[in-house]
Amino acid sequence: MTDQNSLVEYGARRVIITITAIMCALLEIVDTTIVNVALNEMRGNLGATLTEVGWVITAYAIGNVIIVPMTSWLSQQFGRSNYFAASIILFTVCSFLCGNSTNIWELVLFRFLQGVGGGALLVTSQTIITESYPVEKRGMAQAIYGLGVIIGPTLGPPLGGYIVDHASWPLIFYINIPIGVIATLLTLQFVRSPRYGEKSRAKDVDWLGIGLLAVAVGSLQYVLEKGQDDDWFNDTTIIFLTVTAILGFIFFIWRQLNYKNPIVELRVLGNGNLRVGTILSFIMGFGLYGSTFIVPLYTQSTLGWTAQQAGMLMIPSALTTAFMMPIIGKMLQKGVPQQYLVAGGMLLFFVFTFWGYKILTISTGEDAFFWPLIIRGIGMGMLFIPITTLSLSTLKGKQIGQGAAFTGMMRQLGGSFGVAIITTFITRRNVFHRQSLVSHLDVNDPDVQQRVAALQHSFTGKGMPVDVAAKSSYQLLEMTVNRQAVVLSYMDVFLYLGVMFLLCVPFVLMVRRNRNKVDVSEAMH
Repeated sequence: MTDQNSLVEYGARRVIITITAIMCALLEIVDTTIVNVALNEMRGNLGATLTEVGWVITAYAIGNVIIVPMTSWLSQQFGRSNYFAASIILFTVCSFLCGNSTNIWELVLFRFLQGVGGGALLVTSQTIITESYPVEKRGMAQAIYGLGVIIGPTLGPPLGGYIVDHASWPLIFYINIPIGVIATLLTLQFVRSPRYGEKSRAKDVDWLGIGLLAVAVGSLQYVLEKGQDDDWFNDTTIIFLTVTAILGFIFFIWRQLNYKNPIVELRVLGNGNLRVGTILSFIMGFGLYGSTFIVPLYTQSTLGWTAQQAGMLMIPSALTTAFMMPIIGKMLQKGVPQQYLVAGGMLLFFVFTFWGYKILTISTGEDAFFWPLIIRGIGMGMLFIPITTLSLSTLKGKQIGQGAAFTGMMRQLGGSFGVAIITTFITRRNVFHRQSLVSHLDVNDPDVQQRVAALQHSFTGKGMPVDVAAKSSYQLLEMTVNRQAVVLSYMDVFLYLGVMFLLCVPFVLMVRRNRNKVDVSEAMH
Protein backbone atom coordinates (compact mmCIF):
# COMPACT_ATOMS: atom_id res chain seq x y z
CA MET A 1 0.00 0.00 0.00
CA THR A 2 1.25 3.45 -0.69
CA ASP A 3 1.64 6.18 1.90
CA GLN A 4 -1.31 8.44 1.20
CA ASN A 5 0.39 11.64 2.31
CA SER A 6 3.04 11.17 -0.41
CA LEU A 7 0.33 11.99 -2.98
CA VAL A 8 -0.72 15.31 -1.39
CA GLU A 9 0.08 18.25 -3.66
CA TYR A 10 0.47 21.96 -2.87
CA GLY A 11 0.24 25.33 -4.62
CA ALA A 12 -0.02 25.63 -8.40
CA ARG A 13 0.58 21.90 -8.93
CA ARG A 14 -2.55 21.01 -6.90
CA VAL A 15 -4.61 23.62 -8.78
CA ILE A 16 -3.51 22.15 -12.15
CA ILE A 17 -4.31 18.56 -11.03
CA THR A 18 -7.71 19.65 -9.68
CA ILE A 19 -8.62 21.45 -12.93
CA THR A 20 -7.48 18.43 -15.00
CA ALA A 21 -9.55 15.98 -12.97
CA ILE A 22 -12.68 18.19 -13.00
CA MET A 23 -12.28 18.74 -16.74
CA CYS A 24 -12.26 14.96 -17.26
CA ALA A 25 -15.25 14.34 -14.95
CA LEU A 26 -17.20 17.07 -16.77
CA LEU A 27 -16.21 15.71 -20.20
CA GLU A 28 -17.61 12.31 -19.29
CA ILE A 29 -20.83 13.48 -17.62
CA VAL A 30 -21.74 16.21 -20.12
CA ASP A 31 -21.38 13.57 -22.84
CA THR A 32 -24.05 11.37 -21.24
CA THR A 33 -26.73 14.04 -21.79
CA ILE A 34 -25.45 16.33 -24.56
CA VAL A 35 -26.56 13.98 -27.37
CA ASN A 36 -30.16 13.74 -26.08
CA VAL A 37 -31.18 16.94 -27.86
CA ALA A 38 -29.36 16.04 -31.12
CA LEU A 39 -30.98 12.63 -31.72
CA ASN A 40 -33.45 14.04 -34.25
CA GLU A 41 -30.66 15.63 -36.31
CA MET A 42 -28.62 12.40 -36.21
CA ARG A 43 -31.63 10.37 -37.26
CA GLY A 44 -32.18 12.58 -40.32
CA ASN A 45 -28.49 12.75 -41.34
CA LEU A 46 -27.75 9.04 -40.89
CA GLY A 47 -31.08 7.73 -42.17
CA ALA A 48 -31.82 5.87 -38.93
CA THR A 49 -35.08 4.89 -37.25
CA LEU A 50 -36.06 6.24 -33.82
CA THR A 51 -35.19 2.88 -32.20
CA GLU A 52 -31.78 2.74 -33.91
CA VAL A 53 -30.84 6.29 -32.91
CA GLY A 54 -31.74 5.47 -29.28
CA TRP A 55 -28.72 3.16 -29.31
CA VAL A 56 -26.45 6.23 -29.40
CA ILE A 57 -27.38 6.78 -25.73
CA THR A 58 -27.70 3.08 -24.77
CA ALA A 59 -24.27 2.04 -26.11
CA TYR A 60 -22.50 4.82 -24.17
CA ALA A 61 -24.30 3.87 -20.94
CA ILE A 62 -23.43 0.17 -21.35
CA GLY A 63 -19.72 0.95 -21.93
CA ASN A 64 -19.77 3.25 -18.89
CA VAL A 65 -21.37 0.88 -16.42
CA ILE A 66 -19.23 -2.13 -17.44
CA ILE A 67 -15.93 -0.35 -16.77
CA VAL A 68 -16.74 1.54 -13.52
CA PRO A 69 -16.50 -1.47 -11.11
CA MET A 70 -13.14 -2.48 -12.68
CA THR A 71 -11.41 0.92 -12.42
CA SER A 72 -9.83 0.20 -9.03
CA TRP A 73 -8.31 -3.05 -10.30
CA LEU A 74 -7.20 -1.58 -13.66
CA SER A 75 -5.46 1.34 -11.87
CA GLN A 76 -3.42 -1.17 -9.88
CA GLN A 77 -2.52 -3.15 -13.01
CA PHE A 78 -1.28 -0.30 -15.17
CA GLY A 79 -0.54 2.53 -12.73
CA ARG A 80 -3.09 5.24 -12.16
CA SER A 81 -1.67 8.06 -14.31
CA ASN A 82 -1.09 5.66 -17.27
CA TYR A 83 -4.61 4.24 -16.99
CA PHE A 84 -6.15 7.70 -16.62
CA ALA A 85 -4.22 9.09 -19.63
CA ALA A 86 -5.12 6.02 -21.74
CA SER A 87 -8.80 6.49 -20.86
CA ILE A 88 -8.71 10.18 -21.90
CA ILE A 89 -6.99 9.25 -25.18
CA LEU A 90 -9.59 6.51 -25.91
CA PHE A 91 -12.42 8.96 -25.08
CA THR A 92 -10.92 11.72 -27.28
CA VAL A 93 -10.14 9.50 -30.29
CA CYS A 94 -13.65 8.00 -30.14
CA SER A 95 -15.14 11.52 -29.96
CA PHE A 96 -13.44 12.28 -33.28
CA LEU A 97 -14.65 8.97 -34.77
CA CYS A 98 -18.23 9.60 -33.53
CA GLY A 99 -18.31 12.96 -35.32
CA ASN A 100 -17.00 11.32 -38.52
CA SER A 101 -19.46 8.39 -38.50
CA THR A 102 -21.16 7.75 -41.85
CA ASN A 103 -23.88 5.38 -40.61
CA ILE A 104 -25.76 4.77 -37.37
CA TRP A 105 -24.01 1.50 -36.38
CA GLU A 106 -20.55 3.07 -36.75
CA LEU A 107 -21.71 5.83 -34.41
CA VAL A 108 -23.11 3.28 -31.92
CA LEU A 109 -19.82 1.29 -31.88
CA PHE A 110 -17.72 4.42 -31.28
CA ARG A 111 -20.15 5.62 -28.59
CA PHE A 112 -19.72 2.28 -26.78
CA LEU A 113 -15.90 2.64 -26.86
CA GLN A 114 -16.24 6.29 -25.81
CA GLY A 115 -18.32 5.06 -22.83
CA VAL A 116 -15.57 2.57 -21.88
CA GLY A 117 -13.02 5.43 -21.86
CA GLY A 118 -15.44 7.75 -20.06
CA GLY A 119 -16.36 5.37 -17.21
CA ALA A 120 -12.78 5.40 -15.98
CA LEU A 121 -12.62 9.22 -15.99
CA LEU A 122 -15.35 9.51 -13.38
CA VAL A 123 -14.10 7.31 -10.54
CA THR A 124 -10.39 7.95 -11.17
CA SER A 125 -10.79 11.74 -11.22
CA GLN A 126 -12.53 11.50 -7.83
CA THR A 127 -9.57 9.54 -6.44
CA ILE A 128 -6.97 11.91 -7.92
CA ILE A 129 -8.64 15.06 -6.54
CA THR A 130 -9.17 13.57 -3.08
CA GLU A 131 -5.63 12.27 -2.70
CA SER A 132 -4.12 15.58 -3.79
CA TYR A 133 -5.56 17.31 -0.70
CA PRO A 134 -4.42 16.88 2.91
CA VAL A 135 -6.79 14.99 5.24
CA GLU A 136 -8.33 18.10 6.81
CA LYS A 137 -9.34 19.49 3.39
CA ARG A 138 -10.86 16.33 1.92
CA GLY A 139 -14.47 17.36 2.52
CA MET A 140 -13.70 20.37 0.34
CA ALA A 141 -12.05 18.09 -2.25
CA GLN A 142 -15.27 16.05 -2.45
CA ALA A 143 -17.21 19.31 -2.90
CA ILE A 144 -14.99 20.35 -5.82
CA TYR A 145 -15.41 16.94 -7.49
CA GLY A 146 -19.15 16.97 -6.78
CA LEU A 147 -19.52 20.19 -8.79
CA GLY A 148 -18.66 18.28 -11.96
CA VAL A 149 -20.90 15.32 -11.19
CA ILE A 150 -24.01 17.35 -10.36
CA ILE A 151 -23.61 20.16 -12.91
CA GLY A 152 -22.58 17.90 -15.81
CA PRO A 153 -25.98 16.33 -16.56
CA THR A 154 -27.57 19.81 -16.44
CA LEU A 155 -25.04 21.47 -18.76
CA GLY A 156 -25.44 18.82 -21.48
CA PRO A 157 -28.90 19.71 -22.88
CA PRO A 158 -28.48 23.54 -23.19
CA LEU A 159 -24.99 23.12 -24.67
CA GLY A 160 -26.22 20.42 -27.07
CA GLY A 161 -29.28 22.51 -27.95
CA TYR A 162 -27.14 25.58 -28.70
CA ILE A 163 -24.74 23.58 -30.93
CA VAL A 164 -27.57 21.87 -32.85
CA ASP A 165 -29.43 25.17 -33.35
CA HIS A 166 -26.34 27.11 -34.49
CA ALA A 167 -24.06 24.47 -36.11
CA SER A 168 -24.33 20.71 -36.81
CA TRP A 169 -24.41 17.61 -34.56
CA PRO A 170 -20.80 16.35 -35.18
CA LEU A 171 -19.56 19.47 -33.33
CA ILE A 172 -21.07 17.96 -30.13
CA PHE A 173 -18.28 15.36 -30.31
CA TYR A 174 -15.53 17.56 -31.78
CA ILE A 175 -15.59 20.01 -28.84
CA ASN A 176 -14.20 17.14 -26.68
CA ILE A 177 -11.00 16.91 -28.76
CA PRO A 178 -9.04 20.03 -27.64
CA ILE A 179 -10.09 19.47 -24.00
CA GLY A 180 -9.04 15.80 -24.24
CA VAL A 181 -5.62 16.66 -25.72
CA ILE A 182 -4.91 19.27 -22.99
CA ALA A 183 -6.12 16.88 -20.23
CA THR A 184 -3.88 14.06 -21.55
CA LEU A 185 -0.78 16.27 -21.58
CA LEU A 186 -1.51 17.63 -18.08
CA THR A 187 -2.16 14.09 -16.74
CA LEU A 188 1.14 12.71 -18.07
CA GLN A 189 3.02 15.76 -16.73
CA PHE A 190 1.43 16.24 -13.28
CA VAL A 191 -0.60 13.23 -12.06
CA ARG A 192 1.38 10.77 -9.96
CA SER A 193 0.60 7.10 -9.43
CA PRO A 194 0.62 5.50 -5.98
CA ARG A 195 3.01 2.58 -5.55
CA TYR A 196 0.91 -0.54 -5.32
CA GLY A 197 1.81 -4.06 -4.30
CA GLU A 198 2.51 -6.72 -6.92
CA LYS A 199 0.45 -6.65 -10.13
CA SER A 200 -1.53 -9.72 -11.14
CA ARG A 201 0.28 -11.80 -13.75
CA ALA A 202 -1.68 -12.41 -16.96
CA LYS A 203 -2.45 -16.00 -15.91
CA ASP A 204 -3.83 -14.78 -12.53
CA VAL A 205 -6.20 -12.25 -14.08
CA ASP A 206 -9.83 -13.20 -13.59
CA TRP A 207 -10.79 -13.12 -17.28
CA LEU A 208 -13.97 -15.14 -16.57
CA GLY A 209 -14.99 -12.58 -13.90
CA ILE A 210 -14.45 -9.70 -16.37
CA GLY A 211 -16.56 -11.55 -18.97
CA LEU A 212 -19.37 -12.31 -16.51
CA LEU A 213 -19.46 -8.70 -15.29
CA ALA A 214 -19.59 -7.34 -18.86
CA VAL A 215 -22.40 -9.75 -19.84
CA ALA A 216 -24.46 -9.16 -16.65
CA VAL A 217 -24.18 -5.35 -16.56
CA GLY A 218 -24.46 -4.98 -20.35
CA SER A 219 -27.63 -7.11 -20.45
CA LEU A 220 -29.19 -5.24 -17.53
CA GLN A 221 -28.45 -1.87 -19.10
CA TYR A 222 -29.97 -3.00 -22.42
CA VAL A 223 -33.15 -4.17 -20.66
CA LEU A 224 -33.48 -0.84 -18.82
CA GLU A 225 -32.85 1.31 -21.89
CA LYS A 226 -34.95 -0.68 -24.36
CA GLY A 227 -37.65 -2.26 -22.17
CA GLN A 228 -40.38 0.30 -22.74
CA ASP A 229 -39.75 0.56 -26.51
CA ASP A 230 -39.98 -3.22 -26.90
CA ASP A 231 -43.00 -3.71 -24.59
CA TRP A 232 -40.96 -5.30 -21.79
CA PHE A 233 -41.61 -9.00 -21.22
CA ASN A 234 -43.73 -9.42 -24.34
CA ASP A 235 -40.43 -9.29 -26.25
CA THR A 236 -38.25 -12.42 -26.42
CA THR A 237 -34.96 -10.42 -26.52
CA ILE A 238 -35.88 -8.59 -23.30
CA ILE A 239 -36.83 -11.89 -21.56
CA PHE A 240 -33.59 -13.56 -22.74
CA LEU A 241 -31.39 -10.65 -21.59
CA THR A 242 -33.20 -10.37 -18.23
CA VAL A 243 -32.45 -14.05 -17.54
CA THR A 244 -28.87 -13.52 -18.80
CA ALA A 245 -28.40 -10.53 -16.46
CA ILE A 246 -29.74 -12.42 -13.40
CA LEU A 247 -27.64 -15.55 -14.06
CA GLY A 248 -24.62 -13.40 -14.98
CA PHE A 249 -24.77 -11.56 -11.63
CA ILE A 250 -25.26 -14.81 -9.66
CA PHE A 251 -22.24 -16.47 -11.30
CA PHE A 252 -20.18 -13.25 -11.06
CA ILE A 253 -20.84 -12.91 -7.31
CA TRP A 254 -19.99 -16.60 -6.76
CA ARG A 255 -16.79 -16.21 -8.81
CA GLN A 256 -15.63 -13.04 -6.99
CA LEU A 257 -16.19 -14.60 -3.56
CA ASN A 258 -14.21 -17.73 -4.48
CA TYR A 259 -11.38 -16.46 -6.72
CA LYS A 260 -8.08 -15.51 -5.10
CA ASN A 261 -7.55 -12.34 -7.18
CA PRO A 262 -11.07 -10.89 -7.67
CA ILE A 263 -11.48 -7.87 -9.97
CA VAL A 264 -14.25 -6.52 -7.69
CA GLU A 265 -13.85 -7.08 -3.93
CA LEU A 266 -17.43 -7.85 -2.84
CA ARG A 267 -16.54 -8.60 0.79
CA VAL A 268 -16.26 -4.85 1.40
CA LEU A 269 -20.09 -4.76 1.24
CA GLY A 270 -20.05 -6.48 4.63
CA ASN A 271 -19.69 -2.92 5.99
CA GLY A 272 -23.12 -1.60 7.11
CA ASN A 273 -22.53 2.08 6.26
CA LEU A 274 -21.30 1.20 2.76
CA ARG A 275 -24.38 -0.96 2.16
CA VAL A 276 -26.64 1.95 3.17
CA GLY A 277 -24.47 4.35 1.11
CA THR A 278 -24.75 2.25 -2.06
CA ILE A 279 -28.56 2.18 -1.69
CA LEU A 280 -28.62 5.97 -1.12
CA SER A 281 -26.31 6.49 -4.14
CA PHE A 282 -28.77 4.47 -6.22
CA ILE A 283 -31.71 6.60 -5.01
CA MET A 284 -29.75 9.83 -5.57
CA GLY A 285 -28.91 8.72 -9.14
CA PHE A 286 -32.59 7.91 -9.64
CA GLY A 287 -33.61 11.42 -8.52
CA LEU A 288 -30.74 13.33 -10.18
CA TYR A 289 -30.98 11.74 -13.65
CA GLY A 290 -34.75 11.19 -13.38
CA SER A 291 -35.50 14.88 -12.72
CA THR A 292 -32.92 16.00 -15.32
CA PHE A 293 -34.82 13.76 -17.75
CA ILE A 294 -38.48 14.64 -17.01
CA VAL A 295 -38.30 18.44 -16.69
CA PRO A 296 -36.80 19.07 -20.20
CA LEU A 297 -38.99 16.29 -21.65
CA TYR A 298 -42.15 17.87 -20.21
CA THR A 299 -41.29 21.40 -21.32
CA GLN A 300 -40.42 20.25 -24.86
CA SER A 301 -43.14 17.66 -25.52
CA THR A 302 -46.07 19.31 -23.70
CA LEU A 303 -45.25 23.03 -23.58
CA GLY A 304 -43.53 23.12 -27.00
CA TRP A 305 -40.22 24.69 -25.89
CA THR A 306 -37.00 24.34 -27.91
CA ALA A 307 -34.15 22.14 -26.67
CA GLN A 308 -32.12 25.23 -25.79
CA GLN A 309 -34.97 26.82 -23.78
CA ALA A 310 -35.53 23.55 -21.89
CA GLY A 311 -31.83 23.25 -21.12
CA MET A 312 -31.48 26.86 -19.97
CA LEU A 313 -34.29 26.30 -17.47
CA MET A 314 -32.05 23.86 -15.54
CA ILE A 315 -29.05 26.21 -15.21
CA PRO A 316 -30.15 28.17 -12.07
CA SER A 317 -30.63 24.81 -10.30
CA ALA A 318 -27.10 23.73 -11.27
CA LEU A 319 -25.60 27.03 -10.13
CA THR A 320 -27.40 26.69 -6.78
CA THR A 321 -25.86 23.25 -6.34
CA ALA A 322 -22.43 24.68 -7.20
CA PHE A 323 -22.94 27.40 -4.57
CA MET A 324 -24.01 24.80 -1.95
CA MET A 325 -21.11 22.38 -2.45
CA PRO A 326 -18.34 24.29 -0.62
CA ILE A 327 -20.79 25.21 2.19
CA ILE A 328 -21.65 21.52 2.70
CA GLY A 329 -17.93 20.63 2.53
CA LYS A 330 -17.23 23.13 5.36
CA MET A 331 -20.18 21.84 7.45
CA LEU A 332 -18.81 18.28 7.20
CA GLN A 333 -15.34 19.50 8.23
CA LYS A 334 -16.92 21.11 11.31
CA GLY A 335 -18.43 17.74 12.26
CA VAL A 336 -22.10 18.13 11.23
CA PRO A 337 -23.37 14.51 10.96
CA GLN A 338 -23.73 13.29 7.36
CA GLN A 339 -27.08 11.68 8.24
CA TYR A 340 -28.70 15.03 9.07
CA LEU A 341 -27.50 16.60 5.81
CA VAL A 342 -28.67 13.61 3.71
CA ALA A 343 -32.07 13.58 5.47
CA GLY A 344 -32.37 17.36 4.87
CA GLY A 345 -31.45 16.93 1.19
CA MET A 346 -34.07 14.17 0.76
CA LEU A 347 -36.69 16.35 2.44
CA LEU A 348 -35.89 19.29 0.12
CA PHE A 349 -36.06 17.00 -2.91
CA PHE A 350 -39.54 15.99 -1.76
CA VAL A 351 -40.48 19.69 -1.50
CA PHE A 352 -39.24 20.20 -5.11
CA THR A 353 -41.27 17.26 -6.49
CA PHE A 354 -44.43 18.14 -4.54
CA TRP A 355 -44.17 21.75 -5.71
CA GLY A 356 -43.69 20.46 -9.28
CA TYR A 357 -46.79 18.29 -8.84
CA LYS A 358 -48.77 21.39 -7.84
CA ILE A 359 -47.67 23.71 -10.69
CA LEU A 360 -47.98 21.43 -13.73
CA THR A 361 -50.63 22.45 -16.26
CA ILE A 362 -50.83 22.44 -20.06
CA SER A 363 -49.55 26.03 -20.04
CA THR A 364 -47.15 26.30 -17.06
CA GLY A 365 -44.92 29.37 -17.49
CA GLU A 366 -41.14 29.49 -17.15
CA ASP A 367 -41.32 31.53 -13.92
CA ALA A 368 -43.33 28.79 -12.18
CA PHE A 369 -40.39 26.37 -12.45
CA PHE A 370 -37.74 28.75 -11.05
CA TRP A 371 -38.13 28.33 -7.28
CA PRO A 372 -38.90 24.57 -7.28
CA LEU A 373 -35.70 24.01 -9.32
CA ILE A 374 -33.70 26.21 -6.90
CA ILE A 375 -34.95 23.97 -4.04
CA ARG A 376 -33.85 20.94 -6.11
CA GLY A 377 -30.39 22.52 -6.49
CA ILE A 378 -30.04 22.99 -2.70
CA GLY A 379 -31.29 19.43 -2.06
CA MET A 380 -28.84 17.87 -4.53
CA GLY A 381 -25.99 19.86 -2.97
CA MET A 382 -26.89 18.38 0.43
CA LEU A 383 -26.93 14.81 -0.92
CA PHE A 384 -23.80 14.22 -2.97
CA ILE A 385 -20.87 14.79 -0.58
CA PRO A 386 -22.59 13.54 2.61
CA ILE A 387 -23.68 10.28 0.88
CA THR A 388 -20.13 9.70 -0.41
CA THR A 389 -18.52 10.38 2.99
CA LEU A 390 -21.21 8.40 4.86
CA SER A 391 -20.62 5.38 2.57
CA LEU A 392 -16.88 5.40 3.17
CA SER A 393 -16.87 6.62 6.79
CA THR A 394 -16.21 3.28 8.52
CA LEU A 395 -13.93 1.74 5.86
CA LYS A 396 -10.15 1.49 6.18
CA GLY A 397 -7.26 1.60 3.70
CA LYS A 398 -7.71 -0.15 0.37
CA GLN A 399 -11.41 -0.83 1.08
CA ILE A 400 -12.20 2.86 0.55
CA GLY A 401 -11.29 2.69 -3.15
CA GLN A 402 -13.43 -0.41 -3.59
CA GLY A 403 -16.30 1.32 -1.78
CA ALA A 404 -16.00 4.41 -4.02
CA ALA A 405 -16.32 2.21 -7.13
CA PHE A 406 -19.55 0.66 -5.74
CA THR A 407 -21.15 4.04 -4.97
CA GLY A 408 -20.16 5.35 -8.43
CA MET A 409 -21.62 2.31 -10.17
CA MET A 410 -24.85 2.44 -8.14
CA ARG A 411 -25.32 6.14 -8.92
CA GLN A 412 -25.04 5.39 -12.66
CA LEU A 413 -27.37 2.36 -12.41
CA GLY A 414 -29.83 4.43 -10.34
CA GLY A 415 -29.97 6.92 -13.21
CA SER A 416 -30.59 4.15 -15.75
CA PHE A 417 -33.32 2.56 -13.61
CA GLY A 418 -34.82 6.01 -13.01
CA VAL A 419 -35.12 6.93 -16.69
CA ALA A 420 -36.42 3.43 -17.63
CA ILE A 421 -39.03 3.31 -14.85
CA ILE A 422 -40.16 6.93 -15.40
CA THR A 423 -40.57 6.36 -19.17
CA THR A 424 -42.64 3.21 -18.59
CA PHE A 425 -44.65 4.83 -15.80
CA ILE A 426 -45.52 7.89 -17.95
CA THR A 427 -46.70 5.64 -20.81
CA ARG A 428 -48.85 3.44 -18.54
CA ARG A 429 -50.35 6.34 -16.57
CA ASN A 430 -51.07 8.19 -19.81
CA VAL A 431 -53.23 5.28 -21.03
CA PHE A 432 -54.96 5.09 -17.62
CA HIS A 433 -55.73 8.85 -17.44
CA ARG A 434 -56.90 9.01 -21.05
CA GLN A 435 -59.40 6.17 -20.44
CA SER A 436 -60.52 7.82 -17.22
CA LEU A 437 -61.07 11.23 -18.90
CA VAL A 438 -62.86 9.73 -21.92
CA SER A 439 -65.18 7.73 -19.65
CA HIS A 440 -66.39 11.04 -18.15
CA LEU A 441 -67.05 12.59 -21.57
CA ASP A 442 -70.58 11.65 -22.57
CA VAL A 443 -71.66 12.90 -26.03
CA ASN A 444 -75.18 13.42 -24.62
CA ASP A 445 -73.88 15.52 -21.69
CA PRO A 446 -75.19 19.13 -22.11
CA ASP A 447 -71.78 20.57 -21.07
CA VAL A 448 -69.96 18.50 -23.72
CA GLN A 449 -72.54 19.42 -26.36
CA GLN A 450 -72.22 23.08 -25.42
CA ARG A 451 -68.40 22.91 -25.68
CA VAL A 452 -68.56 21.21 -29.12
CA ALA A 453 -71.19 23.71 -30.35
CA ALA A 454 -69.03 26.66 -29.25
CA LEU A 455 -65.98 25.23 -31.07
CA GLN A 456 -68.06 24.48 -34.16
CA HIS A 457 -69.45 28.03 -34.16
CA SER A 458 -65.93 29.41 -33.85
CA PHE A 459 -64.69 27.31 -36.82
CA THR A 460 -67.68 28.17 -39.07
CA GLY A 461 -67.16 31.83 -38.20
CA LYS A 462 -63.68 31.51 -39.78
CA GLY A 463 -65.25 30.29 -43.02
CA MET A 464 -65.03 26.51 -42.45
CA PRO A 465 -67.83 24.29 -43.93
CA VAL A 466 -70.28 22.98 -41.28
CA ASP A 467 -69.34 19.27 -41.60
CA VAL A 468 -65.56 20.02 -41.47
CA ALA A 469 -66.14 22.35 -38.47
CA ALA A 470 -67.99 19.58 -36.59
CA LYS A 471 -65.16 17.08 -37.26
CA SER A 472 -62.50 19.63 -36.27
CA SER A 473 -64.38 20.37 -33.01
CA TYR A 474 -64.27 16.71 -31.95
CA GLN A 475 -60.59 16.43 -32.97
CA LEU A 476 -59.71 19.49 -30.88
CA LEU A 477 -61.63 18.02 -27.94
CA GLU A 478 -59.65 14.77 -28.30
CA MET A 479 -56.34 16.66 -28.47
CA THR A 480 -57.30 18.51 -25.26
CA VAL A 481 -58.07 15.18 -23.54
CA ASN A 482 -54.72 13.71 -24.69
CA ARG A 483 -52.74 16.74 -23.45
CA GLN A 484 -54.57 16.67 -20.13
CA ALA A 485 -53.78 12.94 -19.76
CA VAL A 486 -50.08 13.67 -20.39
CA VAL A 487 -50.07 16.45 -17.74
CA LEU A 488 -51.72 14.11 -15.19
CA SER A 489 -49.08 11.43 -15.96
CA TYR A 490 -46.23 13.86 -15.29
CA MET A 491 -47.95 15.01 -12.09
CA ASP A 492 -47.99 11.36 -10.94
CA VAL A 493 -44.25 11.02 -11.68
CA PHE A 494 -43.44 14.08 -9.56
CA LEU A 495 -45.62 12.87 -6.70
CA TYR A 496 -44.30 9.28 -6.58
CA LEU A 497 -40.67 10.39 -6.98
CA GLY A 498 -41.14 12.74 -4.00
CA VAL A 499 -42.79 10.06 -1.86
CA MET A 500 -39.84 7.71 -2.56
CA PHE A 501 -37.39 10.32 -1.21
CA LEU A 502 -39.62 11.14 1.77
CA LEU A 503 -39.82 7.46 2.79
CA CYS A 504 -35.99 7.29 2.89
CA VAL A 505 -35.64 10.05 5.52
CA PRO A 506 -36.31 7.91 8.66
CA PHE A 507 -33.97 5.15 7.41
CA VAL A 508 -31.16 7.66 6.83
CA LEU A 509 -31.51 9.00 10.40
CA MET A 510 -31.14 5.44 11.77
CA VAL A 511 -27.69 4.91 10.18
CA ARG A 512 -24.86 4.34 12.64
CA ARG A 513 -22.79 7.48 13.05
CA ASN A 514 -19.01 7.34 12.82
CA ARG A 515 -17.49 9.45 15.60
CA ASN A 516 -14.18 9.94 13.79
CA LYS A 517 -13.84 12.42 10.97
CA VAL A 518 -13.57 10.38 7.81
CA ASP A 519 -10.44 10.33 5.69
CA VAL A 520 -12.37 9.94 2.47
CA SER A 521 -9.44 9.00 0.31
CA GLU A 522 -7.24 6.79 2.42
CA ALA A 523 -6.52 4.64 -0.66
CA MET A 524 -9.42 5.51 -2.91
CA HIS A 525 -8.10 3.51 -5.82
